[in-house]
Parts: sequence; structure tokens; C-alpha cells
Amino acid sequence: MRLKDQNALITGGSRGIGRAIAEAFAAEGAKVAIVYRGSREAADTLAASINAKGGKALALQADVADAASVKTCVECVEKELGPIGILVNNAGVIEDDLFVRMKPEAWNKVIQTNLGGVFNFCHAVAFGMMQRRAGRIINVSSVAADHVNMGQTNYSASKGAINSFTRALAVELAKRGVTVNAIAPGFIETDMSAPVRNKAGDRIVKYIPMRRIGSPEDIARVAVFLASADSSYITGQVLTVDGGLTLGAVAE
Repeated sequence: MRLKDQNALITGGSRGIGRAIAEAFAAEGAKVAIVYRGSREAADTLAASINAKGGKALALQADVADAASVKTCVECVEKELGPIGILVNNAGVIEDDLFVRMKPEAWNKVIQTNLGGVFNFCHAVAFGMMQRRAGRIINVSSVAADHVNMGQTNYSASKGAINSFTRALAVELAKRGVTVNAIAPGFIETDMSAPVRNKAGDRIVKYIPMRRIGSPEDIARVAVFLASADSSYITGQVLTVDGGLTLGAVAE
């Protein structure tokens, strides 16, 4: 088991990519804290499922955009599980609209959740990781950071900032044994991506050389790698997991 005796905290952990990461970490021996904002039933069900299989999981509610809520959440996790050795910042929202119609509330919500949440949780755990001279921080970004779509100025801005934040924080924490990396998924079968996928229909697959939409498990396997000792000499990187989508080729 590659993550045996590790304590992991996963934001947005109740559904989609977060759920798959929580399950994969637990299967590799980690104790997992599943952080959710509104999906309490899904989070509790997931935690119960992991515990029933002999793992250790707990579900906690927190608003990633609220620094006080994040601090309380981290304190609860460390009281229940012990020091956090792995942090996965997966929580995110989409509020798409053309820029000229975008309301400030939509801009602020996306930036404060997607980027602010990463800052808040990293800020809450980084010092402890530095003191222990060990830690893994994994930020879930998006190919939308570099390959933009109409109506996503707020979302693309938040993900581009996450990529830059990842690289900058990696430089600061590297000498203390803490790695900071990001995963940039392409089209993945999740509830959040459903509106975009449904709108594009079967045309999406034509732009993916591997000719399939990704699964949350595709991202989870990369997260396990970045959380494990296998990636000990990798930091400040953004790993694109998109089936070749961003290569720009059109499959025939």
C-alpha cells in the first residue's frame, strides 16, 4: 500500500473526482477526511463505505472560501486522524456567462472558491508540513487554464492562477521536503462538467485522440502517484490528464 499510515484531506471529496480520489487513497492505506460544503448525505455515505471496507474515513463540512471554517476543519481532522500529510484541493464551482453579462457575484464566487479555497487550505496545513519536513499538496486545476472556452473568464482565471500558485508555493516548500503539484483534467464524467458535455454532445470525442471522455478514476490514479513516494522528486508541475485533448488534433 503506497499511502499506508498517511492522513489525507480532500476538499470537494463527496462526489466526482474528489470521491474517486478518496476511494483510491483509502485503498492504498490512507486515512481520509472527506470535506464537503453541501453534499452531506453523499459524504457520509462515502465515509461509511470506506469504513465498512476496513479503512478509516470521516466527513466534515466546511466552506473552502471561509478561512475560519477551513481552520476549524483542519483542527478537527488533526484531532481525529493526526497530522495531515496529504492535501488535495479539489473543491470548485462553475458560474459560466459571457463576460459582458457576468455579474460581480459570479466572478467573486468562482475566484473565492476555486482559488481562495486553495489558498485557505494550503495556508492551514503548510507550516505543519514544513515542521515535519514532509508533505504532499495536490491542486486540481483544469485544461481551461490554458485552453479557454467562451463564457469562462472567471473559471479560466481561477485555474490559471492555481497553476501559478502551485509553482510559486513549490519553490517555497521544496527545501522542507514538501511537494506541490497540480493535475489539469480535460473532459471528465462528473456532475459539474455535465452541462458542457451535454451541450457539445458526441462532437467532444472527435477532439480527444483517445476517443473517450475521462473518468474520475483516471484522475484519482494520478493523484495517488503524486501523493506517494513514487513522485518524491517531482514538484511545481501541472500534469495534464485529458486523453490528448490539448494536443489540438481532430480524431478521424
